[in-house]
Amino acid sequence: MRFFESKDKSGRTIYLTKERWSHINKEHPEVSGYFKTFEDVLNNPTKVVNYSHDKNIQCYYKHIKERKSYLLVIVKYLNGEGFIITSYFVKSIQ
Repeated sequence: MRFFESKDKSGRTIYLTKERWSHINKEHPEVSGYFKTFEDVLNNPTKVVNYSHDKNIQCYYKHIKERKSYLLVIVKYLNGEGFIITSYFVKSIQ
């Protein structure tokens, strides 16, 4: 079941399932207060990086000033749309 749906900067649909949101809340609880930021990360990222081990995965980074770090949203694209795998904060773009 889709918990959240948005478009990335190229117009492709990206969604987040309840199962993945539960994973994010459990493993990365510091992100839960930034859920409303996901759409901005996907539409206006600071940087998008292709994952070297899987051509279908892209890493969306958005600098969050008050945290002095980047919110990373990892998306896997299949069949013309993407789904969020996970999200967490990192100190630098990798």
